[in-house]
Amino acid sequence: MKVTVYLKEKIKRVCFMLIFLVVLICQTNFQIVQALSMENYQRGIVIEELRLKVPSEFKEVWLNAEKKIWEPWLSSQDGFLGRQILWDKEKEVALILVNWKNKKLWKSISMKEVNEVQAKFEENVKSSLKLSENPFKLIYEGELDNQG
Repeated sequence: MKVTVYLKEKIKRVCFMLIFLVVLICQTNFQIVQALSMENYQRGIVIEELRLKVPSEFKEVWLNAEKKIWEPWLSSQDGFLGRQILWDKEKEVALILVNWKNKKLWKSISMKEVNEVQAKFEENVKSSLKLSENPFKLIYEGELDNQG
């Protein structure tokens, strides 16, 4: 009788531990499991995400400078697949999503070259608006990986 009670108690504890482990495992962040492997790091499509403060009164100048300066330069870059430009009127924030064939091609572009294009962009904007500094401040830059 004592052995039976002892075994039942042990079985209850084991079952409780298994249930606890299952619940714990289910709470794990599965994004880690689905993250890009090192192989996909070099090959998977990546999206560059940029957020800028774009005041309403300067929106057209900003869009024109984007089309005149950034668009031709981006189109000449190896791995560039296209981009989307979105603007939130209420927040006066622009979202630019730049699609790249893979992260390796995107990151192979020299910062010196990017800074030169940015300087041309800013000069275009400042002369168009007759301002001494660029009114479009970078709020955020990051990247999105395709998890599909």
